[in-house]
Amino acid sequence: MFKKLAILLALTGVCGQSVAEEASQGREINTLPHVLSFKERIAPINDMVKDRLENLLPKLMQEADLDMWLVINREYGEDKLFYTLVPQPTFAARRTTLLVFSKQPDGSVERFSVSRYPIGDLYPTVWNGGSKKQQWQRLSEVIAERDPKRIGINISEDWTLADGLSVGLHKQLLSNLSKKYQSRLVSAEDLVVRWLETRSEKELQVYPTAVTLARGVIAEAFSNKVITPGVTTTDDVAWYLRERFEALQLRPWFQPYVNIQRRGDEADKDAPYLGKSNRVILPGDVLHTDVGICYLNQCTDTQEMGYVLKLDETDAPQGLKDALLLGNQWQDILTSNFKTGLTGNQILANTLKQTKEKNIISSTYTHPLGFVGHASGPTIGMWDNQGPTPVQGDWPLYPNTVYAIEGNVKMQIPEWNNQWVQIKLEQDAVFDGKTVWYLAGRQTKWHLIR
Repeated sequence: MFKKLAILLALTGVCGQSVAEEASQGREINTLPHVLSFKERIAPINDMVKDRLENLLPKLMQEADLDMWLVINREYGEDKLFYTLVPQPTFAARRTTLLVFSKQPDGSVERFSVSRYPIGDLYPTVWNGGSKKQQWQRLSEVIAERDPKRIGINISEDWTLADGLSVGLHKQLLSNLSKKYQSRLVSAEDLVVRWLETRSEKELQVYPTAVTLARGVIAEAFSNKVITPGVTTTDDVAWYLRERFEALQLRPWFQPYVNIQRRGDEADKDAPYLGKSNRVILPGDVLHTDVGICYLNQCTDTQEMGYVLKLDETDAPQGLKDALLLGNQWQDILTSNFKTGLTGNQILANTLKQTKEKNIISSTYTHPLGFVGHASGPTIGMWDNQGPTPVQGDWPLYPNTVYAIEGNVKMQIPEWNNQWVQIKLEQDAVFDGKTVWYLAGRQTKWHLIR
């Protein structure tokens, strides 16, 4: 698998990097990957969902030691997890939708709905219809028929996406189960986190395209196609990013933003972030943006840097190029510490130790990616906490997981009278169990605006 994946990622990375290089060299961007229409996305998304249900879920239920898993939803109050389990186009649960996953003696997982309607061809229903009370009674019957020893439900004190069962539905479940099966209900949080963080081979084949699209639109935004120095504002660029993604029918999961670091600004080395928004972009400015989109159910989170050339310049000052190189060095130190079984807190501690030894002033706040931008899995530092993070930071690193390699370095720039400049980087990468691969390359050169 990973030999093929390595080739795929390498090829896609070159493509993604070339988009950024086109912008940095002032050429018009016209190499974005083709974006499937909403209708065209149905088949690949449903193929990936079916593949996950048939090949990934049985392994994860075995790993979590669950005999049955219940995902219970009400229309417009769905468990967020619901949308990762059902085929498209599904916009909402229908009335009360009860999904049941039951582990079989051969290790496979039987799946069905105890609802008025089947859900595509993935979830046949085992209920003929009737009142709400009869629906819950039928759920109780199918549980008793299968007699599971451990029944997972989505309740969790610590993991947001594993806490999707509402209080009202939990009460209804308890009121319709015998004490025997009430006592067998357990939190499904381990299963949920592993389900959300694990990427299948089919998902990893499309993920590079999502990241290339994000990087390509950033390259457009940080070019003279969008920016006229002395006229364009940071808000103009931020809204270009938003509207360009929307025009491509790509869903941003947060509002893009853009900020400026400028020679002569007050720049405190100990400040967590340097840069100001709501400014007109001028020659000599350092630009930074942060964007996140989702495509084919795979979400991205990307930060890159740009420089506005002065009239007598053809490249960024050497000090800024050295600072970006230092940012790449910090990335290399961080990703070299990705080892299966290490926790997020251990990876962070190792990274901080090594950057300190090299006198690199850095901050690490890396997080998992997947069906959402801030996904479940190991937290590797937070911008406001460079120490251990309870629970999420104690989660171990698993293969086939994707991360936003996010953080920053600070460096004094000789051409700016030794003013501190912050290089804020975020590039998306997959950990295959041995190696970290950037899904669409990473920024190693400044975006240049003339």
